[in-house]
Amino acid sequence: MPRQPRLDIPNILHHVIVRGIERSDIFDDDHDRARFVSRLSELLTQSGTRCFAWALMFNHFQLLLMPTTVPLAQTMRRLLTGHLFLNRYKSILCEEEPYFLELVRYIHLNPLRAGLVADLDGLEQYPWNGHGVLLGNGTMAGQETDEVLARFVTDRARARQSYGQFVADGVAQGRREELVGGGLKRSLGSSGEDEERMAYDERVLGSGAFVASVLCGNDGGMTKCPPLSLAELVKAVCRVTGVDAARIARPGKERPLAQARALVCCLAVRECGYTGAEAGRVTGLGSASTSLAIKRGEVLLRQEPWLLDKVLSGR
Repeated sequence: MPRQPRLDIPNILHHVIVRGIERSDIFDDDHDRARFVSRLSELLTQSGTRCFAWALMFNHFQLLLMPTTVPLAQTMRRLLTGHLFLNRYKSILCEEEPYFLELVRYIHLNPLRAGLVADLDGLEQYPWNGHGVLLGNGTMAGQETDEVLARFVTDRARARQSYGQFVADGVAQGRREELVGGGLKRSLGSSGEDEERMAYDERVLGSGAFVASVLCGNDGGMTKCPPLSLAELVKAVCRVTGVDAARIARPGKERPLAQARALVCCLAVRECGYTGAEAGRVTGLGSASTSLAIKRGEVLLRQEPWLLDKVLSGR
């Protein structure tokens, strides 16, 4: 069966995996690795591509990227200039929630799983991935540290401690096939969705609504067809919660306003298949705040499940 074209969509997470030809080593030595990291850093900055995690191994490397203005394919063509790289890279388009932190942890644990370091202390000092950068043991221009750490707590020192514990908790999980294979079929165990009725695609990792939203267009996934537009969703949530829709994206921390934002973010991502970035734009929230809002929305819907039907049904 011929390979399907990659889905190259801006402002959505892409888990990129690049292997050497016939799984041969792709770096000669540490000097070669350092040059590659320098080129990667330069390209991330030039292209506006956001990088949340990265790890260099002997015969492959993995990146967690979010292209913005420059297509991912263009950035990857410039990065993969060596003859030891395969002429194609694997890119899995990923739903931001609940996979963002799981992918950051999975990618950064690669050297430990492969035996390149002996333990977590060694991983903290390993210079060829982004784990140490997040812990403050190094720097790399283009790596988004604030975005990752802010998903734990706002205080930088405590966030690093929480992130470190989060990574440590993942050691026993081993190789997680559902994160590297793509496709809803592989993620059903964590989503609890019915495999027979939900959409899936090997190029996409996420819920049925998310998978369907990037596959329903005729242009390989660039057109979405969610049940509600974002404007309609905001209007419906504000009607149910009694919040003025004009205030939803304005500054303010009042409880009703915060709950309305949480519902918009949660329903936009979980039920309508929008990205976290899209939900954040209509609610005036950054990526980390959107992630927290989604979680608050989930709690609210568990406490008051009637809200889901009332918002989506228009009653």
